[in-house]
Amino acid sequence: MKKIFLSLFLFLGFQLFAQKKLTVVADKIVAPVSPTMWGIFFEDINFGADGGLYAEMIKNRSFEFEYPMTGWREIRKDGSGKMLVQNTSGARNSRSVQLTVKAPNGRFGFANDGFRGMGFQKGETYNFSIIIKKNSGNVKLRVEAVNGAGAKIGEATIDKLPADWQQQAVSLTTTDSAMKGKLNVWLEGTGEVLIKRVSLFPKNTWKKRPNGMRSDLVQLLADMKPGFVRFPGGCIVEGRDLTNRYQWKETVGPVEKRKTMVNRWNMEFRHKPTPDYYQSFGLGFFEYFQLAEDIGAAPLPILNCGMACQFNSGEVVAMNELDPYVQDALDLIEFANGAVTTKWGRLRASMGHPAPFKLKYLGIGNEQWDEQYIDRYKQFHKVLKQKHPEIELVSSVGPSPDGKLFDYAWKELRTLNADIVDEHYYASPEWFFQHVSRYDNYDRKGPKLFAGEYAAQSKGIAKPDNQNNWLCALSEAAFMTGLERNADLVTMASYAPLFAHADAWQWTPDLIWFDNLRSYGTPNYYVQKLFASNKGTHLVQVLENGETIKGKDSIYASSVIDQASGDVIVKIVNASAARVPLETIINGKKTTKKEAAMQVLSSVNKELVNSFDSPQAIVPATEKLEVKNNAVTLDLKPYSLTVIRVPVSK
Repeated sequence: MKKIFLSLFLFLGFQLFAQKKLTVVADKIVAPVSPTMWGIFFEDINFGADGGLYAEMIKNRSFEFEYPMTGWREIRKDGSGKMLVQNTSGARNSRSVQLTVKAPNGRFGFANDGFRGMGFQKGETYNFSIIIKKNSGNVKLRVEAVNGAGAKIGEATIDKLPADWQQQAVSLTTTDSAMKGKLNVWLEGTGEVLIKRVSLFPKNTWKKRPNGMRSDLVQLLADMKPGFVRFPGGCIVEGRDLTNRYQWKETVGPVEKRKTMVNRWNMEFRHKPTPDYYQSFGLGFFEYFQLAEDIGAAPLPILNCGMACQFNSGEVVAMNELDPYVQDALDLIEFANGAVTTKWGRLRASMGHPAPFKLKYLGIGNEQWDEQYIDRYKQFHKVLKQKHPEIELVSSVGPSPDGKLFDYAWKELRTLNADIVDEHYYASPEWFFQHVSRYDNYDRKGPKLFAGEYAAQSKGIAKPDNQNNWLCALSEAAFMTGLERNADLVTMASYAPLFAHADAWQWTPDLIWFDNLRSYGTPNYYVQKLFASNKGTHLVQVLENGETIKGKDSIYASSVIDQASGDVIVKIVNASAARVPLETIINGKKTTKKEAAMQVLSSVNKELVNSFDSPQAIVPATEKLEVKNNAVTLDLKPYSLTVIRVPVSK
């Protein structure tokens, strides 16, 4: 019995710990790696824009929600008054609030709750503005930042109010922090005023822009070094019906003239209804283009193709009425790239960006399928290829990674010689491990591939108890080695969704979580960051016994060369519970230094997540490896993603 046990121990020990040898064929380029290989996809879901990336702190700032006083409530202190909502016929943002106040020795006004509260940081400055006019009386305005208990932590006053419509502005600095603060807008005295728009921004927005974005959230994006930014969706491009579709022209020009619209996600899920979810479009197409430029990414706007969401109304515009939608695409190209002498180029310049945004990619439709999509896409394709052959078009094969409709769309798009086809997959971690070789046998003569939306689901698609756990992230990393190994075909990939507010989300999992003050990257975020920041410029093979490494012994690998830095970069996933000794040999190039850099993301706990309390429970660890005889030797940690950069001769 002892001999049998010893033999079994030795056998298992060999299986678990025998050294593996990988060889990087560094002198034979397989294909260039697209600069857009790893990117980000932004959609206004989970309060990702208003209440999230867009730094405006006032909810319903122009009183344009269905219920005009949503987010607002009357307040009084030794004073009285009344409020009346007025509509101005024909005006773009038609509503204003009339306040009649009788508070000679007190105050009357209203308070705004923000987006699940307002986050105030101690010692920070906040810029308040209001469009207001005084009809009568002697009234001054006082604005207060208060914490969740109602205690004042900052204030400012406007002593003289204008007799005609004007924007008035003042700043306040907070004496304490608050996660669930509010803003009180008080009127003191006796008289009547009209208010059209109330706004509050932190001074410390990204790049200190007045209509800016949350700096911590943009920094998380910039740190990823993404190759592209896809925007603004997603299903909000489609809308629940066509009146609810995203129209880019409604989101540019002066912010105060952009018309608020209900967000199509506000009542989509019974488990997370958010009836106060609207789009102010303060974050519009100009700001998206600007964001992409700021973080060094290519812009990838997605436009409605004349179809509403097929999971909702399924409304389509008639083919003989599609021309305005196609014209929107032509006008967007002019807005992004046109000379300042053109109509839309002039508007871009008037917004502060006379230089073109260098648009190269344009998505036609989001997640549409079947004949009605192909028929409409053909019309876009015909016109845009004739007038703008320099623009690469992204087309859809629907929401599923296989099936009859998927196959039909691929057949039609190949016939059209489409540029880039967008595939989506939300599935279990097991699916991602099993489909690492998905693109190994795709036809190389057809369109390029965009993995436009993907995320491993720990419980099931859109289940409210899905977790951004390490197993999901690890399965995505394994799948991404397969995307990278097929870089001659796959030119873009992005996780989805990008953002989620901790108190106002609809869909999980998500890449980055935030509340009113804090934010953190999930394990999935760090997987994306490691791939994007180690993208390289050219694909080379990494082999074991002459074969690609795609799951044998639960090991997955891909390799690229960065010709700018002179590094060979190897990405290796160990999806097993074993520590695996590994030698990686560089063939065809001479190593030039005695050390290589290594980053490792790992945990033996596959259920581990990052959180507000433990935002760095799992983050990459950086180490150095000895380079000896053109090779590096290491132990792959259990359940790990390892990225190695070995300097070689150019």
